[in-house]
Amino acid sequence: MTIRDLSVDEREEIFVNLAEELEGTAREALAEGNQHFAALSSNMAEAIRINAGVLVHEDLDAAEQVLQQANAMISQFNAAHPYRMISTAIH
Repeated sequence: MTIRDLSVDEREEIFVNLAEELEGTAREALAEGNQHFAALSSNMAEAIRINAGVLVHEDLDAAEQVLQQANAMISQFNAAHPYRMISTAIH
């Protein structure tokens, strides 16, 4: 299944989830002291949020490319951090 097979609502949901995941990896990278990766992830998440409307409605080729790049970035972070720290703090 490709992004072209999805409805506009499904595409929007994917981009929202992707931006949230990138923001999460940015926070984790920042906590570990990797400011460069944190900045890249945060900037990509912001760019996705700003351009989501155009990506899901008009430019599906660019949308596919953005999805591939964001997935590669998240995969790279997950490969470098297979055992993430899980907070058990109660707030």
